[in-house]
Amino acid sequence: MTFKTIKRFKLKLDEPDNAVYASGEIVSGQVVLELNRETKVHSMKVLGRGVATAHWLENHSVGMNAVYNDYTSKITYFRKKQHLIREIDSPPVFSSGDVVSGKVVLDLAGESKVESLKLHAEGFAKVHWTESRSAGSSTAYTQNYSDEVEYLNRREVLLQADNGELTLLPAGRHEFPFSFQLPDETLVTSFEGKHGSIRYWVKVKLHRPWATVRKIKKEFTVIEPIDINTPALLAPQAGSKDKMARVWYHNFGQVSITAKIDRKGYTPGEVIPVFAEFDNATSRSVVPKAYITQTQTFIARGTMKQKRAVVATLSGDVVGAQRRETWHGRAIKIPPVGPSILQCRIIKVEYMLRVCVDVPGTSKLCLELPLVMGTIPLHPFGSRTSSVSSQYSVNLEWLRMAIPEQPEPPPDYSSVVTAEEAEQNTTAHCPEEDLSGIMEHPLRAFVQEFRFRPPPVYCEVDPNPQPLNMRRRCMTC
Repeated sequence: MTFKTIKRFKLKLDEPDNAVYASGEIVSGQVVLELNRETKVHSMKVLGRGVATAHWLENHSVGMNAVYNDYTSKITYFRKKQHLIREIDSPPVFSSGDVVSGKVVLDLAGESKVESLKLHAEGFAKVHWTESRSAGSSTAYTQNYSDEVEYLNRREVLLQADNGELTLLPAGRHEFPFSFQLPDETLVTSFEGKHGSIRYWVKVKLHRPWATVRKIKKEFTVIEPIDINTPALLAPQAGSKDKMARVWYHNFGQVSITAKIDRKGYTPGEVIPVFAEFDNATSRSVVPKAYITQTQTFIARGTMKQKRAVVATLSGDVVGAQRRETWHGRAIKIPPVGPSILQCRIIKVEYMLRVCVDVPGTSKLCLELPLVMGTIPLHPFGSRTSSVSSQYSVNLEWLRMAIPEQPEPPPDYSSVVTAEEAEQNTTAHCPEEDLSGIMEHPLRAFVQEFRFRPPPVYCEVDPNPQPLNMRRRCMTC
């Protein structure tokens, strides 16, 4: 498409230009395309992104030379792509073992000779970054770190004569369908990061005599399913941590955190109930907080590069000096984030719930509980599976916080067995039998059927306590 054929190309939102959006809201609009004449379009897509960037330069002298340091950081909060016009007849998201199908459309203005039309499907995880190094007082150089892992490599020939001769195609539209299956081995979820990416694409090359090779490339997304309905991801997570708050050589007292969550695996959009106890034995007020953090780890040549970002925040009330605060399931919502990536050798995406206490004048106390972001949500029987699978992993703090402070008294026996049922059980009896000759036969055990309900469970709390004003009797009198 040339720009001469476009009369107007505009993007309009349904809301006014000064409209403000919040997380979870829908952004809608329309793309207006006016053409001066008929034209062919390969594709049209809308990409929505939310990015926070920071960049500056600093220079310092190394001997007689000046060295410039480039500081750049970027955080991507969301990335959503939507196709308005597309030339693919398969779903946009795949996983290992799925079949990727589509077609290559070739429009010829006139008769043309073609050598071959080949398709190449590829999938790679790649990392790359640079670091500045100094050698001596006047020499500076840049160290490059890069690595890659191949996950998909498949080639197909869509058009090529068997005898090596040219294929004559008439003018008009030609379609070449293709279909291939992704490897059954577990692939890695697509990912875009600052120092690396995991991408999958289909590339097509058109070879013609005495002409440059024409190339087209189409990316597709792979998401490997992570089912959180497994014993490992349904196990509760709990822990405790404490520290002595001090400034220089003066101690202000001890701060401790005890926290738990009901499981390790969650899906985006869920709410995590946080149960925590903050014990502030210092002489200063502290502020409890909780964060969900994402850590991207890039590995190359034995060196690791990490990028951390906070994706959700929860703030609590101020805990005064010598006081204690308890969270009874304080909710923190998981925003739309990508799933965890744990199986790639050079790229990892991990999540953590950090329960922290800000102590004025000293470092922060944080308790970390690992999280796994899955793609298959919890089914209705997940809670039962969690209790069974985690019976050996629960620790004392979890048990202590799960037991109620005051046990309930047992019910009365009259509430367990009704009067009608008791009367029926007492009147029911076996017919009279002559047991005079019982000793003449071998000894057998005769067990009477137990027709009454068992008594209520014993409880240490007496439902009818003794009055305090009653004088106790001496057992020796």
